[in-house]
Amino acid sequence: MGEYEHGQRRHSPAVLEDPLLNKDTAFSAAERASLGLDGLIPPVVESLHEQAARAYMQYGRQPTDLARSIFLSGLQDRNEVLFYRVLSDHLRELLPIVYDPTIAQVIENYSREYRRPRGVYLSIDDPGGIERALRNFGLGAGDVDLIVASDAEQILGIGDWGLGGGAGITAGKLAVYTAAAGIDPARVIPVALDVGTDNEALLNGPFYVGERHARVRGERYDAFIDAYVSTATRLFPQALLHWEDFGPSNARRILERYTGRVPTFNDDMQGTGAIVLAAVLGAMRVTGQRLRDQRVVVFGAGTAGIGIADQLRDAMARDGLDEEEAVRRVWAVDKQGLLTQDVAGLRDFQRPYARPPAETEGWARDEDGGIGLAEVVARVQPTMLLGTSTARGAFTEDVVRSMKAGRPIVFPLSNPTERMEAAPDDLLRWTGGRALVATGVPVEPIPYDGVDHSIAQANNALLYPGVGLGVVVSRARRVSDGMLRAAAEAVAGMVDVSAPGASLLPEVENLRAVSATVAVAVARQAAEEGLARVALDDPVQQVQDAMWQPRYRPSPSGDGGGAES
Repeated sequence: MGEYEHGQRRHSPAVLEDPLLNKDTAFSAAERASLGLDGLIPPVVESLHEQAARAYMQYGRQPTDLARSIFLSGLQDRNEVLFYRVLSDHLRELLPIVYDPTIAQVIENYSREYRRPRGVYLSIDDPGGIERALRNFGLGAGDVDLIVASDAEQILGIGDWGLGGGAGITAGKLAVYTAAAGIDPARVIPVALDVGTDNEALLNGPFYVGERHARVRGERYDAFIDAYVSTATRLFPQALLHWEDFGPSNARRILERYTGRVPTFNDDMQGTGAIVLAAVLGAMRVTGQRLRDQRVVVFGAGTAGIGIADQLRDAMARDGLDEEEAVRRVWAVDKQGLLTQDVAGLRDFQRPYARPPAETEGWARDEDGGIGLAEVVARVQPTMLLGTSTARGAFTEDVVRSMKAGRPIVFPLSNPTERMEAAPDDLLRWTGGRALVATGVPVEPIPYDGVDHSIAQANNALLYPGVGLGVVVSRARRVSDGMLRAAAEAVAGMVDVSAPGASLLPEVENLRAVSATVAVAVARQAAEEGLARVALDDPVQQVQDAMWQPRYRPSPSGDGGGAES
């Protein structure tokens, strides 16, 4: 019947529909002929550089951050190399669009803006289908380096967003892994673990694409997670399993359960803790003080806050304190106030930081009987005040002034911007420019008293991509505390903090260099601890060789041509 069959046009060559193979107008004349693309693409043959310039121009015409994110997602769905070239060329500008904070808007609108699937969707209502779904993704046992999975219970600062949260956050996380550390996008799997949602707006909305029932917990949940882990590690034995945005009741428990069995990593706990430790190490270089002498108040004692506390506790112990004394150097404050041993409902990971009730006799209490942040800071007079609470404006002028430290270390780490505990310019003004500040969102340099203060962004993207790359290069059996410590020290060592107003952390523009440096440190530590499964004869070169670059490769059945740059 010629070109048409039963009234339908024949399918275009598959190469145009595969984002990992499609080059759009960069296919050479020989490739077009051999692949049957003649007449299916405009006749011009463009370089990747020319394509990237057009795509960036089109990006710039989008009216909102959400529209920009949707545009970039469409570009990735069509041409993955071009997407990563544009992202790499404008990383500082585009990273907040591809991931945090714009990813929150993407997730909130996932079902309404649904366009096409990306990754693997696993349902707790079909645990028997886990293996089938993972096999259907089309990769073999040696083809997968990294799997990022989320059940979306605690997405960023916006809470439970069900299937859309899991799908959106894992795809965004993997985009950062590739842009920052060169993790090959053909060797990764984003996994959305659909265990239901307690978000009533989703359950009762007209467009929700996930399972429409309450979030499943308990034994059935644990069995589902165990089935996922056992299946994924059997099918893809080299893969690092990354956990993202699980709720506090599950995140630590899951990590502890599987850490000794498979290479696994939780960025909310381990990544956040390690990048904050890196910023703290930079602050110690500025002040000339030792970690063992610090007094730390953590405001927001959830997964991230306690993850930070754990990293600081371990670092203080390495600096000469015994573990018990290191724990006593941290005061954890949550919604109910200071954590004390008589507070009801403490989670297992919070209990080590709960203070004895006798210690707080005579302290002022609020109307609910809790001890608030202002009272804790006034009594403790900490040298460090770290915020992971999402409570906007919680670090007031009175709170900060009561720290009494010569160079107060104040990290309002919550994001997005409207949830920060304090504005960095206020912190500098309240302290006469003496505060050492890191935030969870990007902030432009702030002039104060003749000095431009570069505000460190405690962005996990400075750390976790390099950790992942180091694990991939070393084929580490697991991710150890020593490997995370090596990552934090590597990041801290990349900045010169001697200049007035210097940032405590490297700039995001240098993510590729930072990730490579972190990966080398992590791989070497894995080898030192006997965890590496490959020989690391030249880890610097091995890391470089492993980093995927956004450039066109020879096409199947083509001549290997195509415009390059």
